Amino acid sequence: MAEVEDFRDAVAGVLDGLWPAAVDVATADAAKVAEAAVQQGWFQLGPEGAADYLVAAVRTLGRRACPLPLADAYVASRLLPDRAGAIGAGEIRPAVVLDTGPLIVDDAGTSSHVLVVDTHTGAVSLREIDVAEPLEGLARPAWRRLAPGAVVAERTVEPAAVAEAVAVLRLCVAARAVAAAGRAHELAVEHAKVRRQFGRVIGAFGAVQQRVAAGQIDLSASEALVDEAVGALLAGRDDAPLAAALAARHARTAAQRVLAGAQHTLGAVGFFEEHDAAWLFRRVHTDLTHLGGGLDDRRDDGVAARLLAGEALPHFHLGTRAEAFRDEVRALLARHRTGDGYDVEALCQEMDDQSLLALNWPPEHGGRAAAVEEQVVLHEEMKYAGGPVDRAMSATMLIGHSLLRQGTPEQKAQFLPLLHAGQLAFCLGYSEPEAGSDLASLRTRAVRDGDGWVIDGQKLWTTRGQTASHVWLAVRTDPDATPRHAGITIFLVPMDTPGITVQQHVALSGEVSCTVFYDGVRVPDSARVGEVHGGWKVVTDALTAERVVMGGVAATLRRHFDETLALLRARVADGGTVDALDRDRIAWVAARLQAARALVLRATRSMDGGGSGGGDARIAGPMAAVLSGDLAEELGRTCLDVLGPEAALAGRYDAAIRVAPMYVIGGGTNDIQRGIIARGLGLPRE
Repeated sequence: MAEVEDFRDAVAGVLDGLWPAAVDVATADAAKVAEAAVQQGWFQLGPEGAADYLVAAVRTLGRRACPLPLADAYVASRLLPDRAGAIGAGEIRPAVVLDTGPLIVDDAGTSSHVLVVDTHTGAVSLREIDVAEPLEGLARPAWRRLAPGAVVAERTVEPAAVAEAVAVLRLCVAARAVAAAGRAHELAVEHAKVRRQFGRVIGAFGAVQQRVAAGQIDLSASEALVDEAVGALLAGRDDAPLAAALAARHARTAAQRVLAGAQHTLGAVGFFEEHDAAWLFRRVHTDLTHLGGGLDDRRDDGVAARLLAGEALPHFHLGTRAEAFRDEVRALLARHRTGDGYDVEALCQEMDDQSLLALNWPPEHGGRAAAVEEQVVLHEEMKYAGGPVDRAMSATMLIGHSLLRQGTPEQKAQFLPLLHAGQLAFCLGYSEPEAGSDLASLRTRAVRDGDGWVIDGQKLWTTRGQTASHVWLAVRTDPDATPRHAGITIFLVPMDTPGITVQQHVALSGEVSCTVFYDGVRVPDSARVGEVHGGWKVVTDALTAERVVMGGVAATLRRHFDETLALLRARVADGGTVDALDRDRIAWVAARLQAARALVLRATRSMDGGGSGGGDARIAGPMAAVLSGDLAEELGRTCLDVLGPEAALAGRYDAAIRVAPMYVIGGGTNDIQRGIIARGLGLPRE
């Protein structure tokens, strides 16, 4: 919202004159910052429930390594509404302590009172501070050990109020840590653009690009989870405490990784206290001690505890229209469910009748108007259901939209009705022995021969090539073209054309993939899609739609995760246990899964100009793809580890871990995708 952004800018403007940068931790006057906060109304956000404004301010403070306890004031004013006026006026400046732990606070030395909250009973006690002893250690400003004095106010609050208080505190510490790490990351990216070693800027080195991209993914994922938790709090959703716990769990690992990557890129420059990075290091690690201590998600109100007790991962609400469509898709699936599977033929027929495979096509081709959120919903629900119409949906997304834009009237008349009905069995002819992720280097040739073309070459890893009726084939029509991606043309070729030979291979996943040989294959010019030498645009049209398909990948992983949770819940119900290590692993993959879903949503919204939710639309898709691929492998390993040997004998877990590497190497490896991200951040090519 523009108002929240304006508020954030106003907070930054105030800090510019009082605490300009993280390096000013050593000299800034926190008391003056607190006075300015009172004057600007920053301590008055609690009664309004303005969690979005609060987090915007905390993020801005985090970038300056300033731990002004705004979240404490917010929480205190909500738990003690009769004291909200005094808190807003700065007459009471509270630091919040949970349960009966030591009264050690990270308050920049500004608190006048301590609010002790018993999260088990709901007892709340506000007390004056008699003595505050600064403590030497990692934190700057120093932590303080408090000796409480007279009781000012006491009451008992409802469990929901306690849950909200813990959620807000977790969320704000996570947001501050991520913002501090993000600032260090920004400094590292800028450093990588100008620091020269061995005759070139260090940002041109592959290792630096991979590290920077990994940091950007972790950073964007954590920011997305914080945003989602803020939205849950503002909506008053029951799953807001879990959303905040997921954001905190992700931040506990991601902020550390982002910061470490930034320090490694900055090198010795960031190791000395003249540089912001040294002070951001202290801030991030201080906040991580909170997330690993009093605000630890491993408490009995944390991620694993909530999930094992029966809560589901928070739902992403995509708007009234999209959620109504979700209900429609679920009802459709229920109508055609047969035992453990589906009547695929009947399902496809009804999807044809309802134009569900033609979402957002023009009306003249039988399309159905749909926003990108509805396309996401369809892919999510179909993949979560086990992918009963995978092939039909892949055909629509990967070649349907290209035919609409680039196809001839005759091609549209022939193929769009088949796609609409889910009856086109196609395969992709992209990869070659020397052209995997580097599709622009493909060598399969098509040479003009009268009114047609003759194709010679070889394609690898052609999934479903043995059952396809047609191949969407990328070939080189100008071997001398520059740049390399020029001179490529797309053809849609029947697989029974003479000269095509299919050799089958069984993949690690058990799926059949094929090597396809093209020896003197003659095709008419009418098989060409798009302009001669204009195939790269056709390819990129198709690849753009893969952002929606990625939502299906995340939904598949969510189904595996939910099945694992069901088995663990049954174990606990039968008197078994899930140990602390496995609980933490479950919490981590849950946070990663939620982050992947959030990044996929950002990427799909960027397709139609909706932006990436605070990030760069150019790198939104690659970030979502990398995180989803990495998560597939991590989730597979975690499921096997926490379930034990019997998981290796259960078909779905066995299959899930064997197919996981393809999510990392298929469609452009994660290494290549991270290179794209790095260049999107402004780093040069190697």
